[in-house]
Amino acid sequence: MIAIQFRREGSNLMSVQMSGHAEAGPYGYDIVCAAVSALSIGTVNSLTEIAGIPLKVVSAEDSGGYLEFTIPAGISQKQMETGQILLKSLHLSLKSIEEEYSEYVKINSLQEK
Repeated sequence: MIAIQFRREGSNLMSVQMSGHAEAGPYGYDIVCAAVSALSIGTVNSLTEIAGIPLKVVSAEDSGGYLEFTIPAGISQKQMETGQILLKSLHLSLKSIEEEYSEYVKINSLQEK
């Protein structure tokens, strides 16, 4: 199962942590894993390249199955606004996958002050 946690501060999404494997199919044919991977990598790239946000990214390059990224403090209001659009889009897309493939994906949200 892929466990995904979004951390919020107020109404803003500030970090995402993903771990595990969907195991919805053989390696290379797992559509759930492929979808989650494509969405998450695309979002990291967009946050960096489009929004210009210097993300803190941690991943398990050797075994896969782990990705964490955080919006840092001190970014501009414009970067935050663009970043929130991208993160909310990721959240919405992953929720759709969770609804269709709930045995393979679980999303939790953690609210912080």
